[in-house]
Amino acid sequence: MNKRTSFKRFKEDMLKNTAIKEKHEALRPEFECMIQLINARKLSNMSQDALAKKLKVQQPLVARMERGGYALISIAKLSQVADALGYSLKNSLQQKNIHQKMIIKFFLC
Repeated sequence: MNKRTSFKRFKEDMLKNTAIKEKHEALRPEFECMIQLINARKLSNMSQDALAKKLKVQQPLVARMERGGYALISIAKLSQVADALGYSLKNSLQQKNIHQKMIIKFFLC
């Protein structure tokens, strides 16, 4: 019998490799943005074609964006996409390390 590995198991095994894990984490913001915009489009009951018409672009461009092309799009364009979906774009920076935060506070006091 041919035993197949599930994607979840494959991912767990791959992320044990430090180099792969670092690259995976570096792509997290792009994937999160992509998922949020796809979910927003679906919650707005809008097809890719309808979104493309609102943005005055071709449908294949929307498909490319949803496959991970959001990283190459300007914040202004992402804001236009969000607006077309009835959402607003919120940008934020979050500190990675609490220890760094304490150091910064110490120097700012």
